[in-house]
Amino acid sequence: MKNIIILITVFSLISFSAYSQKTPPDNVRKEFAQKFAAASSVKWGSEEKNEWEAEFKLNGKEMSATFDISGKWLETEAEIKASELSANVVNTLKRDFAGFKTDEVSTIENPEMKGYEIELKNKDNRLTVIIRVDGTVLKKESDEGKKEEAINEKEEKTKATKKQ
Repeated sequence: MKNIIILITVFSLISFSAYSQKTPPDNVRKEFAQKFAAASSVKWGSEEKNEWEAEFKLNGKEMSATFDISGKWLETEAEIKASELSANVVNTLKRDFAGFKTDEVSTIENPEMKGYEIELKNKDNRLTVIIRVDGTVLKKESDEGKKEEAINEKEEKTKATKKQ
């Protein structure tokens, strides 16, 4: 009997926790509605303590947007096809990531930048890169997520070569 009471309590807490993570505060929902008025099929979730994510459809595209607990918009992502990448980004991929094939591609927009999050793969590695619309590589991360490389890697190599 004691075990049954414990199980019921645990399941109740899990159910309450799951419910609370799908219902953002009113100010978050209000800001979302203003920014994405035509959105449909909206599903809310909370991956981090003070952050809410809405997954939705807009103009036929699957998208997601994140907001902080106060309702401030943080970021929007939308899945796209590799063929939709800008010429600058395609040139950067050919030059800096020769031998890799494009896997998944998303647009990414936040208050600081507009660009793309691109998953690349070859027979040995998987990379995730963040590239601005102008083709500037902002971040490279290996599949394990442990190996981040500096934004200005090329500049560092150039400086080291000039010193030699």
